[in-house]
Amino acid sequence: MEIKLDVNAVIEHFGGITPLHEKFVQNGIDISRKAIEKWKERDSIPTTGWLYIVNIADAEGTFDMLKKTAIVKTGSLSKATLKSKKDIHKYSSKELIKFYSEMLRIRRFEEKAGQLYGMGLIGGFCHLYIGQEAIAVGMQAVMKEGDGIITTYRDHGLMLSSGSDPKVIYAELMGRSDGCSKGKGGSMHMFDTEKHFYGGHGIVGAPVPLGTGIAFANKYRGNDNVCMTYFGDGAANQGQVYEAFNMAALWKLPVLYIIENNEYAMGTSVKRSSFTTELYHRGESMGIPGKRVDGMDIFEVINAGREALEYIRSGKGPLILEMKTYRYRGHSMSDPAKYRSKEEVEAMKENRDPIDNLRKLIIEEKHASEEQVKAVEKAIREEMEAAVEFAKNSPEPDAGELWTDITV
Repeated sequence: MEIKLDVNAVIEHFGGITPLHEKFVQNGIDISRKAIEKWKERDSIPTTGWLYIVNIADAEGTFDMLKKTAIVKTGSLSKATLKSKKDIHKYSSKELIKFYSEMLRIRRFEEKAGQLYGMGLIGGFCHLYIGQEAIAVGMQAVMKEGDGIITTYRDHGLMLSSGSDPKVIYAELMGRSDGCSKGKGGSMHMFDTEKHFYGGHGIVGAPVPLGTGIAFANKYRGNDNVCMTYFGDGAANQGQVYEAFNMAALWKLPVLYIIENNEYAMGTSVKRSSFTTELYHRGESMGIPGKRVDGMDIFEVINAGREALEYIRSGKGPLILEMKTYRYRGHSMSDPAKYRSKEEVEAMKENRDPIDNLRKLIIEEKHASEEQVKAVEKAIREEMEAAVEFAKNSPEPDAGELWTDITV
């Protein structure tokens, strides 16, 4: 769906053709008066021209007024997406394709996992990351070797973004011996110490004190590593979270707390369960600064993540990023998600999907052709199909494994 404009209203917003052209000149934008006249004549503004107009209006604080008078219909090119068009020029075509492919790998992995669960090949609980991919990939883009990740039971996407082999993850999901936990952990207990991925934890809020402990270890060892400690909006009300915040602030530990606020926790809206819904303020009583981030925009995630890690590595202590995101599926595979409307979910998919929006931008800005993007998509499909076959053919754990890796 494309954005449709009332071109006359756009031009009149700035006082006419001449004043609009003067705005372009003042901002060093090479668009002639004749080009603006052609826009009016054709009743159409090119995407690049509209992006420049949005940036000017945004700088002047008049974007909302412009939007009301000039935008007839908004589809995927929301203001957030238009800002992404500005950010996209900071990255090479190779980097952009990597961002896209890594997010799509998570999406396709999780879709397959959902299918396998429906077929009875995955048992127990299964929490999918579909819709939240920009957070995992965006944060991975600004991490360095040695930085760690610890997260909740919605862990497949973050583990995949860490560089773990999808074959091993699928094998674990299916309870096979080639899985990362030898088939004994399942969906909620993933682990890959080689990739500095420390779980996968089934207890709500548990990653926060554990991640704080990892940060303590890093400080004790004198390295420069930061632990990305993920938890959800539902866990933000847990007492152990604030005990950990206090210790992290007291000792200025190198930990980045990332709240993946997908708005519904286990099935209750954050507006109904939290007195204050601006979760990034939750550390202020301990002196921990926070920031809210658009978690559906990979460029916003990268920008905020980079700034946060610079702050923490400078020795100033912990920081909180509240990533506003949205899960398309239920809390787990057993959740029908009747607490929200289908229209709400579809609107989010249509307008805010991080993968679809990046795909559009890559093609529109000529970083790759439609055919090149389709080739990437085909390769990812084949990779996931091969990983599933590997897991299906992996043997089940030997009965003797019942007594290994446990404390009795």
